[in-house]
Amino acid sequence: MKVLETYLVAGLAGLLFYHLHSPIPWMLGAITGMLVWKTIIKRQVAAPKALSNSGLIVLGTYFGLSFTKETLLTIAPYIVPFLAVAVLLIVINIMNSIAVTKWTHIDKVTSVFASVPGGLSEMVAASESFNANTALVTIFQTIRLLTVVFLVPTAVVHWLSGDASSGSSTAQAVAASADGHYAWLLLSVFGALLLRNIIPAAYVVGPLAVTAVMHVAGVNLPPLPAWLIILAQISVGMNMGDRITLEDIKLGGKFSWVYFLLALVLIALSFGCGWAFAKLTDLPLSTALLSLAPGGLVEMVLTAQTVGGDPAIVSSLQFVRLLLVIIVVPNVLKWVFRKFPYITETSWKNRSVRN
Repeated sequence: MKVLETYLVAGLAGLLFYHLHSPIPWMLGAITGMLVWKTIIKRQVAAPKALSNSGLIVLGTYFGLSFTKETLLTIAPYIVPFLAVAVLLIVINIMNSIAVTKWTHIDKVTSVFASVPGGLSEMVAASESFNANTALVTIFQTIRLLTVVFLVPTAVVHWLSGDASSGSSTAQAVAASADGHYAWLLLSVFGALLLRNIIPAAYVVGPLAVTAVMHVAGVNLPPLPAWLIILAQISVGMNMGDRITLEDIKLGGKFSWVYFLLALVLIALSFGCGWAFAKLTDLPLSTALLSLAPGGLVEMVLTAQTVGGDPAIVSSLQFVRLLLVIIVVPNVLKWVFRKFPYITETSWKNRSVRN
């Protein structure tokens, strides 16, 4: 019953955001609904990880259906310049996070891992190996996550509001197929399970890859029904909202606004680089912006659907960025901190605090 109550609250919040013409309304609405239900109404919520993973599998499959042979030919020339811009953004972000330690008195290692635009769990795990303050890393990464998830889709949709309508994008993008046979979805599930311990975001990337390969190979796949895409977004949003608490954010105290500003600076820089990327290539502005935006793969691809961008290109380049941030960056940081130990000198007295 608790799960049904949670779905009801998340669904109604998503419906409200839909009628308010919010970008990716079902996901952002579900996140907001969970936060309000927990903190104001004081009710417990139940958002099992299995339901979120199921939603990610559906969304990964949905994204994979947009892949064509032309997609692969389009992104190939852009991989190297894209990586160069992505690395530049990460380096600038790291330098900014080190610079603010002069005023916050938080140690540099904690500050860097707290602001790098990577996965929350991956950044916490990497910071722990350097005896950083993992509690602060968790809190400030949560602030960054909320800022990006809510601000980037909203900013892009309003910036490009003339290109596509927001709010009803899911219903417009996906036509339900009464005659469709969906046994092939089992292959998407298999792809997710096969890669879950191998790559990040496996529950999205596995189904996306399986579906994309079949679609590019010429297999006739029916579109997914709109209600299933909406349910998947609600399931993912529920879980995100369940993992975030206002109490955690409050623990960041007077330094929370610093990392909020760092997130804003990163977003602004990524938009600037995205604009330049669009000018230097023949990619549409919406596609270029969302490919470089420091948001989650799922959120950025859904936003691409809303504003008329190319979801296949956005998902491909965002996955490259995801691999760079989650796999390469932590290992490079470990090498740098070991090679130049003076960087890790700390003035944060409570560095040993743990979750």
